[in-house]
Amino acid sequence: MKYLSTSALARKLGFESAELFAILKENGWIYRKEGQWQLTKEGRLAGGNVEYNPKYGEYVVWPSNLDIDADIDSSNTHNATTIGEFYSLSSRKINLYLSELGWIEKNAGGWTITKLGKKNGGHQFEAQNGTPYCIWNESILINPHLKRSIEIGEGIVETEEIDTNLGEEKDFREKYPAKKRTSDGHLVRSRGELLIDNFFYQNGIVHAYEKKVNIDEPMYCDFYLPQNKIYVEFWGMEDDPSYRQRKQKKLDLYSKYNFELIEINSADIDNLDEVLETKLRKKGITV
Repeated sequence: MKYLSTSALARKLGFESAELFAILKENGWIYRKEGQWQLTKEGRLAGGNVEYNPKYGEYVVWPSNLDIDADIDSSNTHNATTIGEFYSLSSRKINLYLSELGWIEKNAGGWTITKLGKKNGGHQFEAQNGTPYCIWNESILINPHLKRSIEIGEGIVETEEIDTNLGEEKDFREKYPAKKRTSDGHLVRSRGELLIDNFFYQNGIVHAYEKKVNIDEPMYCDFYLPQNKIYVEFWGMEDDPSYRQRKQKKLDLYSKYNFELIEINSADIDNLDEVLETKLRKKGITV
């Protein structure tokens, strides 16, 4: 999304700068303080942000497609505390689930929104003491990905009960059942997956196996490293045309959502420790 200063946006919309400033003030999106325009909570929810110029200091910017007639009601938003009240959980637990989804990141004693978080209705704010925090649109309360993570994490529903509409993914999982047990107790589908899982376990890297990726499309990753939000895929059957098709679909989805991905091929298995150490190091993980 391209952001414009208020004056630049005024030119784009065919207004005089003073006229647009007056409209935004009347909307309750900005206010004047010590000679500078400041964003209100409603202004941020409308899409406004603050940028910094070394010469002019901080100034307000807006998305180029800003709807100046939008009805912004901050009372229909939620923070971790009110989301927690809805699910009967603490705000700390809610933030952990949001972090697991990759929607927020720990920063400066608080939480900052990610690109995925913004796509799911999150907005970034900063407390008076400088601590970052996030506000969410009302739709967060019924967001299927958050709801699913909480239901699994809190033991409200069994995984099998919600693994529906998987299509080809379900067929693959049934055709190649997980029968090989790893050092940490996971059941995996191949020797390659077993060696990768054991590598993570032996090197103290927290990992999940066959975690459902929190996107609208049905997809399971081979491995997920939650601390660094990295997905790991082992491509072990590339001689099979249907498998190559499945692989390409997964790669397209990883690209679509801009997820961090490490790929391991069959040829890497004989030298797995060195290959994985190198790939992890490039992602900021030192083994």
